[in-house]
Amino acid sequence: MNMKINLPQQRLSRSAIRVWIISEMIANLIGIIILGCLLYLHVLFAWKEWIGWVLIGITVISLLGTVWSCIYPFLMYKNWRYEIDSEFVQLRSGVLNEVYQLVPMTKIQAVATNQGPLLRKYGLCSISIETMGSSHLIPALPKEAAIELRN
Repeated sequence: MNMKINLPQQRLSRSAIRVWIISEMIANLIGIIILGCLLYLHVLFAWKEWIGWVLIGITVISLLGTVWSCIYPFLMYKNWRYEIDSEFVQLRSGVLNEVYQLVPMTKIQAVATNQGPLLRKYGLCSISIETMGSSHLIPALPKEAAIELRN
């Protein structure tokens, strides 16, 4: 039996980019605030000189990470694809390393939708597909499509 499976073509919601950027910026802001407090304490209490250099190094790396977190959501949206039919759930994702997952419908044990505050604000849901040995996630689908796929 030689069966050809087409690559997944369905895309995530375009609003996913905004959600990912906002969540990354919140995390980066918290990290930068913590680093700022540590730098202030370093100056206030005159900690050893090497601690200041380490904190400056971590700050530079964090700022580079902040720039990357503005680019990464666009690349992730561009590369994320999924397809669901009567036989398989196909997932393709990855920015630097492409990951292709093929989950047979007969192996799926549970399907759940997840919606945090940011996803709720933009009318999106994530779908979690559980099998015996693993869990697969389809992030940031429109709520109606996510509920339809879950059912």
